[in-house]
Amino acid sequence: MRTIGEHNGVAVHEVTLTSHTGVRVAVMSFGAAVRDWQVPDRAGSARTVTLGFDDFAPYPQHSRSFGIVAGRIANRVRDGAFVLDGVRYQLDRNKGAHHLHGGRDGLGVQLWQMEPGGASSVRLTHVSPDGSMGYPGTVSFTVDITLTGHALTFDMIGTPDRATPIALAQHSYYQLGGPLADHTLYVAADRITASDADKVTTGGFVDVADAGLDFRTARRLGAAEIDNNFCLLTGTPAAVLEGADFVLTLTTDQPGLQVYSAYDFPEIPVPGLGGAHYGPYAALALEAQAYPNAVNTPHFPPVIATPEQPYRQVTTVEIAPRP
Repeated sequence: MRTIGEHNGVAVHEVTLTSHTGVRVAVMSFGAAVRDWQVPDRAGSARTVTLGFDDFAPYPQHSRSFGIVAGRIANRVRDGAFVLDGVRYQLDRNKGAHHLHGGRDGLGVQLWQMEPGGASSVRLTHVSPDGSMGYPGTVSFTVDITLTGHALTFDMIGTPDRATPIALAQHSYYQLGGPLADHTLYVAADRITASDADKVTTGGFVDVADAGLDFRTARRLGAAEIDNNFCLLTGTPAAVLEGADFVLTLTTDQPGLQVYSAYDFPEIPVPGLGGAHYGPYAALALEAQAYPNAVNTPHFPPVIATPEQPYRQVTTVEIAPRP
């Protein structure tokens, strides 16, 4: 474990996981974030497959949730509010009138405690206090990240001291070689959750074919403007993304997958990993998650965790060279 910077006067630490396949994954205590994910290509040269920065300094100002664990509730909550057991809770409104990724001081900008588990795993823990960003209850979070061959598994648990909503998402952006437009995508979903102009779910559903987002057969991304939650079918894999050099396979126990093509990305004014420039269509985010705004939508899969029934998500992302 090494120190890579300082945030609000506290050291930021990093652990690099390695596997026998030559994969290297750097994980920071800031946001429990994957900072850099390197995979050997067919020629054996290490290649970065995610977005991030070479050091910590740009993250607080310039990161677009690169590699973080988003929460307590990932994605959007309408009007930044919900009612639980007859009590209305007002959350931080950090996306216009709405709440996004846990608010301005959500899990993705917290400093987590790190406990390396050897060369291939790390445990990150954080206690979110009662009232943080408006959420009720104290929650003890644990994220175990394990590298096995080419596969990285995120096992995320939230144990509250009282009933409270929890819905996390691991928020890496993937670039697998060549222009993003030439990547092909498969998603095991026949519906998306309908959303309004603010990209907040309305409670309805739209057939993927009617939305022009049918990826049940792998197809080229092109210039698609995608920022949608796909309602996953049972079975595996949930998604397969293929670029010029690598193939990504994602499996998850979550009901939804937010796919975001970064079509409206700003031009980030500082260099990314290896000096890369990040702008529109820089990479594709694949965020396994609950349905967005489920806390306000009773017919969506529930997101209320309790001491007796803690929150848990297990998602595995495998990135390997193309055959």
